[in-house]
Amino acid sequence: MKPELYIARRFAFKQRSASKPTFIVFIAVTGIAVGTAALILTLSIVKGFSSQVEEKLIGFNSHFQVRQGEGSLFFPLAEDTVRLEKLSNVVSVSPFLEKNVILQGGAGDVSLSHPAMIKGVPGDEPPGFLSGAIVEGGWFGQGEDPETLEILVGKPLAQALQLTPGSRVMIISASSGDSGALVDARGDILDLLSSLGLEIATVSGVYETGLNEGFDDYMVIAELGRMQRLFSEGRTRISGYEVMVRDLAGLDTTSMAAVDALGAPFYSFTVYERFANLFEWLKLQQNITPLLIITITVVAVFNIISTLLVLIIEKTREIGMLGALGLSPGRISGIFLTQAVLVSLAGILAGNLLAFGFSVFELRFHLISLPQKNYFIKHVPIEIVPADYLLVSCIVGALTLAFAFIPARVSASLKPGTALLT
Repeated sequence: MKPELYIARRFAFKQRSASKPTFIVFIAVTGIAVGTAALILTLSIVKGFSSQVEEKLIGFNSHFQVRQGEGSLFFPLAEDTVRLEKLSNVVSVSPFLEKNVILQGGAGDVSLSHPAMIKGVPGDEPPGFLSGAIVEGGWFGQGEDPETLEILVGKPLAQALQLTPGSRVMIISASSGDSGALVDARGDILDLLSSLGLEIATVSGVYETGLNEGFDDYMVIAELGRMQRLFSEGRTRISGYEVMVRDLAGLDTTSMAAVDALGAPFYSFTVYERFANLFEWLKLQQNITPLLIITITVVAVFNIISTLLVLIIEKTREIGMLGALGLSPGRISGIFLTQAVLVSLAGILAGNLLAFGFSVFELRFHLISLPQKNYFIKHVPIEIVPADYLLVSCIVGALTLAFAFIPARVSASLKPGTALLT
C-alpha cells in the first residue's frame, strides 16, 4: 500500500472510539450521500413523470394519425394499409372512427347529459395503455346481445353521469354527414334537428388513466365494427389511421413519408404536434433539472472543501511531522487528495444505495401520493435509469476531486517548524 493511501485512510477514518470514525468525516460523507441521492432522485422523478404522461398521451392517440381533409370520413383501402406498413419505421397501423356525441344518463328521475367523443378501435382486447386502467367492469363482450353497442367510459365521466358497469346510456348524435362532427356548420337548425339520431349503449367498464381534462372526462371507447354499423349507416368508413413507429427520432420523417405514400387529400400530425402545450410543460420541468443539479453539486463541493480544511487544522501537527521526516509538499498534497477521493467515494456509494432503496420502496408501496387532477398521476413516478446513477456519480466525484486541490495546496504550504509549534 502506498504511504499516501495509508496515511489518508488513517486521517479520514481513524477510529476515535470502538466503532465511530471522525465525526467531521461522517458529516462530510452524509452530506455527499444526501446530495448524490437528491440528484439521482430528481432525475428519476422528472424522467418518470415525463415518460408516464407521454405514454398515456401516445396510448390515446398513437405516435401519429393520418386523416383526410376537414375530418372527412372515408372508406379504408387495403392498399393504403399496405403502403403505410411498408414504411421502414412503422410498427403497426390501425383504423379508427371518432364521433362527437352527447351522452345522457342519470339515475331515477334525474337526467344528466355530457358532451363526449366516441372512439371506435379494433381488437378483442383493450389497447395496451388501457389494459391496466380498467377499474370497474371489463372490456367488451360482457353483454348478452352482440348487436348492442358497449362502451368504456372514463371515471370522471361516469361519475358525472352516475354510470356504473351495466348502466344504459343514450347517445345523441348526427345520424348523417361525412364527418364525425356533431353539428354541421353549413346547415340550419331544422336540418340539425332532423338529422339527430338516438342510440342506446351499455356501459361495459370504467377506466381511469389520470388524464382527466379532455380524456377521462370526454373520451369514450367502443368496438369499431359495432360503431360503424350504428353511426356510419352500416358502411365501413373510418376517421383515419393510427400509426405506431419503432424509432421516435424518425417520427417526423415517417409522418411526412406516410402522407407522400398515400397522397392527397391525406394529411398527418404527430402526438407532439397535437398536444404541444402539454409537451412544452413537460420540457419546462426537464429544463429546470440542470439548475437543480448545479445547485446540489455546489453544495457537495463546498462540503468536501470545508471538511478537508477542518481536517488540515486538526492534523496540523501531523502534517508538520511528515514534513520534518522528509515527505515532500507534493506527497503531502497527495495525501489530502487521496483523502478527498475516499470521502467522496464513500458518500457517492451511500448516495446511490439511498436513492436506489428509496426508489424501489416507493415503487413497491407508493407512500407519496399526488393530486391526480393536477399531476395526471396518483403517486410519485420514478424511473430507475442506471445511466443516471453513473452520470451523477461521475459528476460529483470529478467536481469534488477538482476542488479538493484547494485544501490540498493549503496542506502542502504548511512549514514543518510552524506546524509543529501549533
